Amino acid sequence: MTSTDESFSARLRAATWGDHGDTGGSAYMSALVEGRLARDEYALFVAQLHPVYELLEEAADRMASDPVAGPFDLPGLRRRDALEADLVYFYGPRWRARIEPGEATERYRDRLRDVCFDWPAGFVAHHYTRYLGDLSGGQYIGLQVRKTLDLEPGADGVRFYRFPGKPKAYKDRYRALLDAAPWDDDERERVIDEVRAAYRLNAAVTADLDRGLRSSAA
Repeated sequence: MTSTDESFSARLRAATWGDHGDTGGSAYMSALVEGRLARDEYALFVAQLHPVYELLEEAADRMASDPVAGPFDLPGLRRRDALEADLVYFYGPRWRARIEPGEATERYRDRLRDVCFDWPAGFVAHHYTRYLGDLSGGQYIGLQVRKTLDLEPGADGVRFYRFPGKPKAYKDRYRALLDAAPWDDDERERVIDEVRAAYRLNAAVTADLDRGLRSSAA
């Protein structure tokens, strides 16, 4: 397949693959993937995910009527309710008073506010970065967390990783929507650039968690 007939979903994945690996050198992510985090250490990750998904899903509400961006909010994809059930498990019913966004998470939220409420393709770029990751590598992470914390599939604590449908079906539908989006070449390049920015923002959140992990080990 040549570059002229390559699907946009494949082009997007290839163009951002290196950025996707920005967290590869993270001590925290290595410990997460390898199942070496204690319960309280893993809870810190959930506490930083929630503010991101909360704002992104507010943007999804704003984009619901957009003919291109709206359909990407597939039924069953949203994660805020699952994250809140996990936060109750880790922090108790008053979890909101016990967590706060870190500096990198706040910068991430600032970017979401800047691009996800008024730019449909920008919303899709951030939505893609989060949810396609959850449906892909996130499934392996969820398995490792479940084993480490000795939890049943879909139990409180790991609800975030449990989708009502099969991950492959979601991913296939999502990629079909990307390929059908009526963006010209300039807009597609902007989407690619924004996905790269999203990966950098995510890597910064991970770097904050690295520092927290080192502090707890000191």
